[in-house]
Amino acid sequence: MLVQMTLVRIIVSEINDQQVIFLREADGERQFPILIGLFEATTIDRRVRGEIPPRPLTHDLLKSAIEQLGGDAQDVVITNLHDHVYFAAIRVRKDGELIEIDARPSDAIALAVHYDPYLPIYVADSVLEEVAS
Repeated sequence: MLVQMTLVRIIVSEINDQQVIFLREADGERQFPILIGLFEATTIDRRVRGEIPPRPLTHDLLKSAIEQLGGDAQDVVITNLHDHVYFAAIRVRKDGELIEIDARPSDAIALAVHYDPYLPIYVADSVLEEVAS
């Protein structure tokens, strides 16, 4: 079962290697952090604040490629947690077929916030049960 999540906090620190995003259950109180890189955190933070770069960056390119190839991004799903590493998928519908593209959660969430409205973010209930507080 998938649980819809909301991006509720982004912590960007230029002096640390690891940045943090927090996801909270859309219809509940459970939440958890994910450690991500500076580039992804900065990209997410800028997009959430409405800053649009003058030229396309990596996640703009990914969004454009999906659209130009006839796909329709549906959502992103954090699918698994193994040895403290999260796994995610970007789900794209094309010609009636649902295609799952393997991705790091940071890239999947960065892509999600490039849409208006944001793509839904889901997490597998088994992952949420393991990590949420």
